[in-house]
Amino acid sequence: MSLLFIILAKGALIMTSILTNNAAIAALATLRGINSNLEDTQNHVSSGLRIGEAADNAAYWSIASTMKSDKGSLDTVSDALGLATAKVDTAYNGLNQVKDLLAEIRNKLTLAQESGVDRSKVFDEITQLKQQITTVATSSSFSGENWLNNTGTNAIGTKDMVGSFTRDGSGNVSLQMISFDASASCLIDKNTASRGILTMANTVGTNKYHLILATGGTAPNGSNEITLANATSTAIIGEMMQAVSTMFNSVVNVSGTLGASKARIDSQANFVKTLSETIDKGVSKLVDADMNEESTRLKALQTQQQLGIQSLSIANSTAQNLMQLFRS
Repeated sequence: MSLLFIILAKGALIMTSILTNNAAIAALATLRGINSNLEDTQNHVSSGLRIGEAADNAAYWSIASTMKSDKGSLDTVSDALGLATAKVDTAYNGLNQVKDLLAEIRNKLTLAQESGVDRSKVFDEITQLKQQITTVATSSSFSGENWLNNTGTNAIGTKDMVGSFTRDGSGNVSLQMISFDASASCLIDKNTASRGILTMANTVGTNKYHLILATGGTAPNGSNEITLANATSTAIIGEMMQAVSTMFNSVVNVSGTLGASKARIDSQANFVKTLSETIDKGVSKLVDADMNEESTRLKALQTQQQLGIQSLSIANSTAQNLMQLFRS
């Protein structure tokens, strides 16, 4: 009896071959696809990334890589702004302290105009205030930079601080700077007296006055240091008061300018921080895996894998079932 006759005799309606197991091939192909999807899902779960390389999605991966790079640059800008803040705060606080000390010196000069006051004693107090001003100016230094006390041969000059990082539509990157002319905030210049607010000569009427001497005790040409003695006339004391007021106003003006720079840096630092966080969120939406979705898909694929293995096992048992026909 032929093989075909035996199969028909048993009621089989589909041709069965001992050379090619079509059912097993189909089950194996299905299982292979399930295993591939399962591997991808497991990678998403383990790495937390839906797009981990260019092969996953070239467009999203490219955008995310660029934004991550920009995020690193923004973090560097944020650090630079922190350094700029420290420098500006150091100079700003020093100026405010000197402003208060100048106001105190002006008050002492006002007191010295009263009759019967021991002006030499008042000058002792002024001397202490002047020394304190020098201490504040020389110690207002951060990271080797002092914007209030100049010991170099050149003027302090303009200070450029990194303010922001941008990328235009063509992919070109650039840095924007925040600048402050620190020569305006110089209080004491040890080499060139005319460059310091407190060492320069301030003209009042026909006389000139300065508060602090430059190196070597050299006074600006024709300028008198603000000093007091019992013989000092009230008219001269009045001129000294006007000179100190001029210095006070100069310090107030530069404090206002520096304060505006300080406010801008603080605002920019907050903006850069917010922008950096926004980029993090944007990159996350592009490449991060939704763990709720991935865990659900993982469970479903694991179930499909078990069913696929069982289906393949059934398909592979066809040959054994065929042998039962020959034993009948």
